[in-house]
Amino acid sequence: DAPLIRKIILDRHPGAIINSRLGEYGDYATPEQNMPITQPDRKEWELCMTPNYNWGYRPSDTAYKTPYELITIFADVVGRGGNLLFDIGPKEDGTLPAEQIAQLEALARWNKKHGEAIFSTIAGLPDGHFYGPTTLSKDSSTLYLFLPAQAGGSAMIKGLKSTVKSIEVVGSGYKVGHKVVGKISWSEVPGLIYIDALPEKERDKDMTVLKLTLDGPVKLYRGKGGFH
Repeated sequence: DAPLIRKIILDRHPGAIINSRLGEYGDYATPEQNMPITQPDRKEWELCMTPNYNWGYRPSDTAYKTPYELITIFADVVGRGGNLLFDIGPKEDGTLPAEQIAQLEALARWNKKHGEAIFSTIAGLPDGHFYGPTTLSKDSSTLYLFLPAQAGGSAMIKGLKSTVKSIEVVGSGYKVGHKVVGKISWSEVPGLIYIDALPEKERDKDMTVLKLTLDGPVKLYRGKGGFH
């Protein structure tokens, strides 16, 4: 009765938004627990995830995600244009487990520092251009690169036809150098952009974000190379 349920809801509340638990009659996709490898079929989507293995509080479940794991998952979701629905399960006395508080505090710290790369941005580059999550400003003239702590503070971009005017570390404004490698003057194929490694003091303990200011809306090369 999914069509009927949708009709009943929208007749009473025309502005209601219905998730994909109503199958093809929902408005947005809701993958649960497992991060999609490719973009969900619907543009609007939300990853539903728990702090450990279970929804709600279960004392025996101590497999809590570390702050690093939660932040990198969140960045991956945002970079694909999605939203993260993160479950919080209070204990029987109404208080939150210390592990969940630590998760929320870590995510809050990171969001406060890197908010410009997350809020009011859109999905970033298609797969293949950068080894990690990315986002774009709404006018797509600013590109944000997300570097996990283990990445060592260096990065490379493929297929970016736009000119990079400047690069800085979000949260500190530290200016970062770069160079273009392998660009052939007679070919439309852009070179590889190698970004200088960051000093350790400029690296976030969980995930660093770089802000690349471009010369206009992002332009990408999506071909197979060769003599073009």
